[in-house]
Amino acid sequence: MTLSRFALALVLVVVVVVYFVAAPGTWLGGVCGQHGLASIACFADQRDALSGWVGQHFLTAALIYFGAYVAATAVSIPGAAVLTLVGGALFGLVPGVVLVSFASAIGASLAFLSARFILRDWVKARFSRRLATLDRGIARDGAFYLFALRLVPVFPFFVINLAMGLTAMRLAVFYVVSQLGMLAGTVVYVNAGTQLGQIDSMGGIVSPGLIASFVLLGLFPLAARYGVALARRRRARAGYTRPKHFDRNLIVIGAGSAGLVAALIAATVKARVTLVEKNTMGGDCLNTGCVPSKALLRTARAAHDMRRADRFGLTPVEPRFDFRDVMTRVKDIIATIAPHDSVERYQSLGVDVRTDSARLVDPWTVELGDGTRLSARAIVLATGAVPVVPDIEGLAEADPLTSDSLWSLEAVPQRLAVVGAGAIGCEMAQAFARLGATVTLIERGAHILPVEDADIADRLAAVLADEGVTIKTDTTLAAVRVRDDGQALVLDGAEPVVVDRILVAVGRAPRTQGLGLEELGILRDGRIAVDAQLATAVPTVYACGDAIGGYQLTHAASHEAWHAAVNALFGSFKRFAVGYDHLPWSTYTEPNVAHVGHNEASASAAGIDYEITTYELAEHDRALAESATAGVVKILTVPGKGTILGASIVGENAGDWIAEIVLAMKHGIGLNKILSTVHSYPTLAEANKFAASNWKKAHAPDWVFAWLARFHAWRR
Repeated sequence: MTLSRFALALVLVVVVVVYFVAAPGTWLGGVCGQHGLASIACFADQRDALSGWVGQHFLTAALIYFGAYVAATAVSIPGAAVLTLVGGALFGLVPGVVLVSFASAIGASLAFLSARFILRDWVKARFSRRLATLDRGIARDGAFYLFALRLVPVFPFFVINLAMGLTAMRLAVFYVVSQLGMLAGTVVYVNAGTQLGQIDSMGGIVSPGLIASFVLLGLFPLAARYGVALARRRRARAGYTRPKHFDRNLIVIGAGSAGLVAALIAATVKARVTLVEKNTMGGDCLNTGCVPSKALLRTARAAHDMRRADRFGLTPVEPRFDFRDVMTRVKDIIATIAPHDSVERYQSLGVDVRTDSARLVDPWTVELGDGTRLSARAIVLATGAVPVVPDIEGLAEADPLTSDSLWSLEAVPQRLAVVGAGAIGCEMAQAFARLGATVTLIERGAHILPVEDADIADRLAAVLADEGVTIKTDTTLAAVRVRDDGQALVLDGAEPVVVDRILVAVGRAPRTQGLGLEELGILRDGRIAVDAQLATAVPTVYACGDAIGGYQLTHAASHEAWHAAVNALFGSFKRFAVGYDHLPWSTYTEPNVAHVGHNEASASAAGIDYEITTYELAEHDRALAESATAGVVKILTVPGKGTILGASIVGENAGDWIAEIVLAMKHGIGLNKILSTVHSYPTLAEANKFAASNWKKAHAPDWVFAWLARFHAWRR
């Protein structure tokens, strides 16, 4: 921070501190000393004197009031609402509105400039990527959203001033939009102030004028919210003609996990719904994701158990297999499950299924690939995502595998590089290592499984390393050179690696091409932007699942689909915000890594205090019997209480038994209740109870036990 910025920041801090320390209300004494200068009680106490002086020196009083309002607003001193009421009481409706309107806008602009001058460069240097995204959004819609915030004051007045100063919004836009957006509220508050100034007795409190003013104050936010929503709808529909009648209630685009759930919900509540899918029913989860990967992992586990059978007192044997048979099994499992997601099944449930491409032509109309146009009151986008293949020199020429294309393999690569050590990368690295490949796992972050705490990720890393996987963290793939002896990976931070195939698992990008979303203004930085109710910028269009980014988990997609479908069908009456506080996710390696709620990293980032309780599976009877002791239960709780903030579990089938923790968090059940729940013996799920027991022991009242020892000694 430069000297000038530091000096300005210091001046502002000093002014605010002096205001509160000096407590200017004490200068007047009496009620003002008790309640503060910026209070209705103080004004009422000084009203007669102030009104008389204003009457004699109107212009001077107006200038002093104007300057005080600007100064208080500029340094973000609380009391703007009281000052506004006082302006109405002292100067009347019209002069009060003029004074407050300009003073509040000028003061807000000064606060805006102060925040920009002091903090913008610092924020930009540390959060440049996020700030750039925010700035692009501000450039497109900033004026509208600022107007909405001013019209419906969801956040405090001064917070908006300071926050907008950190964006790239132009000062002129901020000033004009602020003044216009605050005008209606100013009129209401100033009018209320004119009535407050007339209170001489208890009877004055129930005067018609005052009652009307407070009715306006109560109704204004509701009316403004409705007005903003109406303006947003009209803005989104500008240039389009709403059909007089609709062919159906809902159109769902995409028949993956999210789309299938959304369509099923609509059909269940007897809505007329059309489901459009241009590829295979079931989406990525059935065809290239969850189902085939778990089938492959099970085969790999069988091979691993054969190779390390001595763990169970058996003679180890090297597994012999034809990889084509392995892939045939995977495809057979897909084929067995496919009828659950088939066109025939969903048609039998009342869903109109269309196998075709789809494109939105307006907020209510979808055009199919054959030219057919369908209209609906609402549309749900559930188009899924596609694997990201980064633009790295030579990578395209190497014909990299992705989570979509690896199922075409007919043989296990002798040498395989997996780029990206998230859930998919770790699962496939372990699977192919167990099937005989020499695997190198490359991760640019500090540890594998970046969403997990380092100590949790390190437990899996140790297992993978023991199974022969070479792990390179803090390493970036810089280039690929296709050579006669293989594909040479040029790495930043490590020696080059030569492999036969490369599997890219660095993430998935929403599938948005060819849907007409750009024309409707639905896309934001390549993804479908949604609000808390999963509505897009076009209020009739909702989105869910991998298409909106976020968690990109099958169960998350189903969770979102319920909210999208219900809000799309019944949003005129009631809308539900989607929540993720109790959403679990699992990595299905062996051992599983499962997580729900906060871990240490997320709790620290959110400024949440926590304490940690752990239980090692190396102490657990069933884990010992299964030779599966490389695990831990790690629970975060509110300090001194059994309230669960989050949990991470490393262990065999942890994705199954973390459900108990999810249930407890969802319904406010703490560790005491888990401890008192009877668990079958011996099961791995008992580990949750033993973790709760460790927490209880750490919080045992030692003084009670001391007295109990004396009691029992006395009884003897």
